[in-house]
Amino acid sequence: MTKFEKISLFLLRISTGWIMFYAGITKVLDPNWSATGYLMNAKTFPQFFAWFASPNILPITNFLNEWGLTILGLSLIFGVFVRFTSLAGVALMLLYYFPVLEFPIIAPHSYIIDEHIIYAFILLYFAATKAGRVYGLENWCSQLPICSRFPKLRNWLG
Repeated sequence: MTKFEKISLFLLRISTGWIMFYAGITKVLDPNWSATGYLMNAKTFPQFFAWFASPNILPITNFLNEWGLTILGLSLIFGVFVRFTSLAGVALMLLYYFPVLEFPIIAPHSYIIDEHIIYAFILLYFAATKAGRVYGLENWCSQLPICSRFPKLRNWLG
């Protein structure tokens, strides 16, 4: 990878990390935030998304949403556990995509593809390229004794 490619990947990882971190931390810090409105207005699979908003499940949904985005963002910013969190982030982005989808229209200026799909592809790219090893902490983490004892862990996390 050239220096220009590394810097480009690093900047993409940091900026995507900031978007995810900010989206998550603002939810964590807002005691009135809830995913209920988003879930109850689902246009695709409304019963499935209503289940996530049911009274017994909603606290778990809110917690995973708030902290999932926050941790994903921190992971990308610091470049650690990027492969694992990116793949989890892809699942999260798909869960954001389907409620707003009225196939093939998503928003007034979107047709089939919206920002959630773009984020999912970016996260897939991070997982595929081991983006955390480019100016991130994953090189350091891969040298830890636990990664020497369990080389598959090093490949999965990094």
